[in-house]
Amino acid sequence: MPAHDFVSPDSIRAQFSAAMSLMYKQEVPLYGTLLELVSEINQQVLADQPKVAEALRWTGEIERLDQERHGAIRVGTAEELATIARLFAVMGMAPVGYYDLSSAGVPVHSTAFRAVHEQSLHVSPFRVFTSLLRLELIDNLPLRELAQGILAKRQIFTARALELIAQSERDGGLNAADADEFVREALHTFRWHQDATVTAEQYQQLHDQHRLIADVVAFKGPHINHLTPRTLDIDAIQLGMPAKGIPPKAVVEGPPTRRHPILLRQTSFKALQEKVAFSDHQGSHTARFGEIEQRGAALTPKGRQLYDKLLDATRAALGGAPVEANAERYMALLQESFAEFPDDLAQMREQGLAYFRYFATEQGLAAREQADRPTRLEDLIAAGHVHFEALVYEDFLPVSAAGIFQSNLGDEGQAEYGSNANREAFEAALGLQVQDELALYAQSERRSLQACAQALNLGSM
Repeated sequence: MPAHDFVSPDSIRAQFSAAMSLMYKQEVPLYGTLLELVSEINQQVLADQPKVAEALRWTGEIERLDQERHGAIRVGTAEELATIARLFAVMGMAPVGYYDLSSAGVPVHSTAFRAVHEQSLHVSPFRVFTSLLRLELIDNLPLRELAQGILAKRQIFTARALELIAQSERDGGLNAADADEFVREALHTFRWHQDATVTAEQYQQLHDQHRLIADVVAFKGPHINHLTPRTLDIDAIQLGMPAKGIPPKAVVEGPPTRRHPILLRQTSFKALQEKVAFSDHQGSHTARFGEIEQRGAALTPKGRQLYDKLLDATRAALGGAPVEANAERYMALLQESFAEFPDDLAQMREQGLAYFRYFATEQGLAAREQADRPTRLEDLIAAGHVHFEALVYEDFLPVSAAGIFQSNLGDEGQAEYGSNANREAFEAALGLQVQDELALYAQSERRSLQACAQALNLGSM
């Protein structure tokens, strides 16, 4: 089949993201309420803060804002992870970053499947944080064997989805009819299934070891456990949630409130208790919750080092993890610690703390034939020929991800797993190497400089 008959992977991803959002709204009614609140706050920010709106227009993020979502799933076996990677590849999504959550008492390691080029992200920034259960961390051998036996029997993909994945790999893409069918079939993997694959007693055994183990092992598939929209003001969301009947968690995870946000801030509402039909009688299960995020600048290695240092200092000063009882003190300490991180884009750029995108301005384009025009980047910026904006962070915070998970599913009875990072084992299960997110940001920044040089008739910048 001619390649021009294929639907682009970016379009399939956008279609899948919209279908997933619709499905999740039906499954978790509060999610619809959350989307309404996010939309209200975003419109208000765009109306009240013209500089924020202007920055989003420069970067093109204003067009993608309403479509922006990230999901999260957990799979149980290497085979499931490798097939999920193939499924996401049909949608132009690659594994980016390695996250070890065992140090936070969560027996998984993870990656983020997402598009890697800024043009693809512009079409659809849909991402899925995907975790693999680490059965080797379960020290109860009979329970580990029980879990392995249950997982070995399940098939989380429909036969037709597997056929379409293989077809896309063989032919190099899918036509419109096959892409539609692929989206429908792929959705089945992410649906909530009320029927469990275990008895109530087996569920309890798995749950007592760690509630996440029960969430992964006891069901027919890796139901999407949250679908996160992007807000432009997470503090307004946190304040606005109770009035909408949504109970927020105690603190917003990540860095403090800033004029120029960095990395990622996120909050959420508590997990739903959902009815479950075990193989012997009825019961319930708590796993899925609502999450909201605010994205800021992608930090360089130097910026990340400073971020980690300031976050560690805050937690040390607090003397423990942030919870409801110390939430106010934690936020005050956080603000105090982060005074050391400049809240000014020019300073962040000069100090090499964040990645940026560069744009040729109308003034620059008008002057590109002039013999005496500036040619060095700093001079071009000073003359108003080049404009810069922070490159948005497209990834996740491992501490934040674990913190949100624990605060939503309850902190009692958390297991101690120590730090057990094993990227090699994860990549072996995945069947691929995960991409380095910092390298991707550096490439994106470089591409924007090259585009500027070309637009301004300069050899390089």
